[in-house]
Amino acid sequence: MAHVDVHAEFDLDSPTLVEGLPGAGLVGKIAADHLVEQFEMTHVASCFCEGLPPVAVYRGNSSETMPPVRIYADEERNLLVLQSDVPVSPSQADEFAGCLTGWFADNDVFPLYLSGLPEEKDGVPEVYGIATGGATDRLDEAGVVPPRESGLVSGPTGALIHEANVSGLASVGLIAETEAQFPDPEAARAVISNGIEPLAGIEVETDALVDQAEKIQEARERLARQVQEAEGDESTEARPIRGFQ
Repeated sequence: MAHVDVHAEFDLDSPTLVEGLPGAGLVGKIAADHLVEQFEMTHVASCFCEGLPPVAVYRGNSSETMPPVRIYADEERNLLVLQSDVPVSPSQADEFAGCLTGWFADNDVFPLYLSGLPEEKDGVPEVYGIATGGATDRLDEAGVVPPRESGLVSGPTGALIHEANVSGLASVGLIAETEAQFPDPEAARAVISNGIEPLAGIEVETDALVDQAEKIQEARERLARQVQEAEGDESTEARPIRGFQ
C-alpha cells in the first residue's frame, strides 16, 4: 500500500518542506541535496508511493541501503526536505502526488515545490512564484514575484501542485530560469537565496554551489540524461504557453 513510512521521531511545528525531485536543470534536486548536506539533516521518513521504481540506493564508503525517495528533518530550522535519487513515472504521477499530499496535509506541512524554466539567462537567474491554497500572501511577504507570462508546470512537480490546488493545501511553486540540458547549480542557488530562504526563514551558505559547479555537473549528468531521454513528461519543468491567450 502506498504510504510514507516515518521511522524516526521529530518535533516540528507546521514545518516548511522543500521538494527536490529531478527535473529541468536538476534545480530542485541540487537545492534539496545542498540543504540536506549543509544542515546535516536527519533521515526521518521514506516514501513508498506509486510511480517510484523498486530500487535500493547506496552511498560511497557505506554498506547501508536506503529507499530512493526520502524525507529529512532539521528541528532547529523547522525544515523538511524531500530528497529523490530517481525520477517519478509520468504515468503514475497523480498517484504519487496524492500519496505525498495526503501526508503533507495530515502533518500541517507547507511545501515549496521547485521547478526549472528552460530559458536563456542574462545574469543571475530570475525566480518566480506561484501558489495554491491562499499562499500568495506568503510570496508577497517574501518578495517573490509572479511569472512574467503564462505557463504551466509539468511532470511530477506539476502533479503535486495540481493536487495541492485541488485539495486546498497551502503551497508555493518556485520557478527558476535554468539551463535546458545540463545541471544548473547557479539556478539552484538563486532558488535557495531568493525563494527558500525568505519563505522558510532560514539562512543558507550557497557559495559552494557555484564554486563546485563542475563537480556537481559531473555527478549529476547521468541523471540529467536519464530525465531528458524519458518518454512523455517525466521531466518536471515550467514552460510558457504563449499563443493560447
